[in-house]
Amino acid sequence: MKQLLVDYTIFEVSPKIISESESRNNGKVIVTGVLQRAEAANQNGRVYPKEILEREVEKYSKREIKENRALGELDHPESSVVNLKNVSHNVKKVWWNGNDVIGEVEILPTPSGNILKELLKSGVTLGISSRGMGSVEQIEESGQVRVKDDFELVCWDFVSNPSTHGAFMYPKGINESVENVVENKYKRVEQIVGDILCDLTCKCSLPKRKI
Repeated sequence: MKQLLVDYTIFEVSPKIISESESRNNGKVIVTGVLQRAEAANQNGRVYPKEILEREVEKYSKREIKENRALGELDHPESSVVNLKNVSHNVKKVWWNGNDVIGEVEILPTPSGNILKELLKSGVTLGISSRGMGSVEQIEESGQVRVKDDFELVCWDFVSNPSTHGAFMYPKGINESVENVVENKYKRVEQIVGDILCDLTCKCSLPKRKI
């Protein structure tokens, strides 16, 4: 039976790259990074066979990308349908580098897109997360599962947290516990989002946030 499959990869983009992209592309923000990885167990212990992912990426490229509607959301909904009110970006191009799916992504000037852009400019670590429908089967004795041939790719979303706990990597010798780091990270994200929303919607006299 098919189910909603969500898988996470850290999307590494520096604030400098965001500013440089705006300068080079007449204000547009276009970033490049790894969207997904084949033949390797992710944080969920789920493995995507390369031939299945190749098929879906090719379909996505010839359909959604070609028709300029390869849209994704900021944070995952519990749905297989892309909600246009929450769209933040559009995937412009995809290609393979070994087992990695690489993508060129344009951040759109939508409310969610503006929040995404400002979070990245502020140096917040975000992830790119695939969303699809499919079923899985157990890989004997490994504790992992393999995505079956009925998998259908829906989109890639930007997300603030991995699909399982503990998937963020921290420097060695960090003094705070992982719990404190995660708590502080979310407090910072909430503060940034609040400031961004005020910048975009409020006409108050409060000082604007400096990036």
